[in-house]
Amino acid sequence: MPSTFFGLSIGNSGLYASQAGLNTTAHNIANIETEGFSRQVAKQQAGTALRVNSSYGMVGTGVDIKGVSQIRDEYYDLKFMKNNTMYGAYTTKEYYLTSIENYFNEVKLEGFLTNFDNMYNSLQELSKQPEDLTVRTQVTNMAQSTCDYVNSLSTSLGRLQEECNFEIKNQVERVNSLAQQVAIVTKQINTIEVNGGTANDLRDQRALMVEELSGFATVSVSERIVGDDVGVTSYTVKLDGQTLVDTYEASQLKVVPRDTKVNQLDAKGLFNVCWSNGQPVDLNSPTMGGTLKALLQVRDGNNKEGYQGKVTASAGDTTITVTSTNKNNVEDLNIATNGIITIGNREYHYNGFAVTKDDTTGEFIYEFSLDEEIKVDVNEETAHIGKQIDYKGIPYYMAQLNKFARTYGKAFNDVHKSGQDLNGEQGLDFFNGVTGKNFIFDKSPSDEGNGYLFTSKTGAYAGDYVDEPNFASYYLLTADTFGVTKAVYTDPKKLAAASSIENGVANADNIEKLLALKDDVRMFGQGKPAQFFQTLVAEIGIDAKQAGNFAENQKNILSAVQNQRLSISGVDQEEEAMGLVRYQKAYNLSAKVISVMDQIYDRLINYMGA
Repeated sequence: MPSTFFGLSIGNSGLYASQAGLNTTAHNIANIETEGFSRQVAKQQAGTALRVNSSYGMVGTGVDIKGVSQIRDEYYDLKFMKNNTMYGAYTTKEYYLTSIENYFNEVKLEGFLTNFDNMYNSLQELSKQPEDLTVRTQVTNMAQSTCDYVNSLSTSLGRLQEECNFEIKNQVERVNSLAQQVAIVTKQINTIEVNGGTANDLRDQRALMVEELSGFATVSVSERIVGDDVGVTSYTVKLDGQTLVDTYEASQLKVVPRDTKVNQLDAKGLFNVCWSNGQPVDLNSPTMGGTLKALLQVRDGNNKEGYQGKVTASAGDTTITVTSTNKNNVEDLNIATNGIITIGNREYHYNGFAVTKDDTTGEFIYEFSLDEEIKVDVNEETAHIGKQIDYKGIPYYMAQLNKFARTYGKAFNDVHKSGQDLNGEQGLDFFNGVTGKNFIFDKSPSDEGNGYLFTSKTGAYAGDYVDEPNFASYYLLTADTFGVTKAVYTDPKKLAAASSIENGVANADNIEKLLALKDDVRMFGQGKPAQFFQTLVAEIGIDAKQAGNFAENQKNILSAVQNQRLSISGVDQEEEAMGLVRYQKAYNLSAKVISVMDQIYDRLINYMGA
């Protein structure tokens, strides 16, 4: 049976409930601009009814507060993280591809086509005055300007690759920091909730950190109750399926600089990402996303044109033969002179390679010299250098620059060497790999003696161009060393303008052959030399535009998802203002109940016995 003062108790419960509602509403209003804050509501429930007697039935006992809960929708939370991962990837690609596009800009700056045309204009002038040393000097200067432009592009791409590599390091450190913070906050949440509380604000902070993580990589979250529902939960965050946070423990990522290069023009010390225990992290995994994968694709992307082939070797061998490769011409070969070759699932360090050619099929046959013996027979195993990354990243564009320099340089040199200079001597290589010393692009006597087409070490220890011939393959000519041969650049007399000076030094028939190269459509699959470069510039523009479009679309999708989330969990000032008025009126009514009950009990106690 309820007590005599039962009405006061009911009124009092209403006061407490209204006060809780007012406090919760005030908390929402105070955090209306707090990032990641979710609206909270005080959960009210009618008090357990009492049975008074059989005729009277049940009587209510007021209202109970069952806690303060967050208003969140798990579906939209997961959808937001998924789209945030995609948005992070596209914005990263847009930034770096736009940077590449700016380097190749042909409109605002005097780019390749301008320099290339100037070189041919000077050649045209030389065809009229082949004996004029001033015009000859102008030709070599204009040719060097064209080379300088290619050099600058290669240097810029190298710097961008270093920037991209540094950003990977920064993001790995940020992932580690967020993982540690998530573990710390999880411990704070459990400490509060094991005592019966609800750590709503801390849960918002943790969710915000996980959402930031989702921009870096694909993450998934799971939470389950531990024990007999005592308020302790196990909270796990996985990065592409690997555990990053396990309740109070946070795993750490680290970056390890590579000892060797994958490609000739790679920056030194590019990072591999692995867990603190040394287990590698596959950033190129099909299920991986976010900015980390995008950075890897931009830094290492080779459009799936990385070196690979079939191995023939037996256990104990220190030399392996690789055939059926995807690199059967020098112009497309961009592997480092020494590095790591992977056979099956095992890595071996190679210190050099030599190439022969199958006279029947025309395919290259590679012999790699290893630092250690092969452990088991590996006949017909697949070997590869680097990874096949299906994206046109910096290595891809570097390889295209190499291809242009080698293909055009070889064609120009072949014509130039067929002529004679003003001294009546055979023409030298006009274009070269300028590294302080120059090469003679031909097989060295040692290569010929061994039957090699070329080796990666050819010319490595040679001396000056004239005194000590430095034989080499065009493999050693790269976009960053592309230049006019030192002997030709310093002595314009060595420019071979005539096929023979027996008919006089005014003969310029060799220049006519060089001029014809400008319109040679057989040199490149894209057509003329200039068209090769124009196609490359257009390709970069298309890739950059596509990345920008995807980034913009994903931004709009992410904004739509966020608006849907906010419609549920966001704090609306108009709604909270109405809540204040509602709870204020409820409080006043509960106070009125107590006031009425007070008058009743005053009459009952003070006047009934009078």
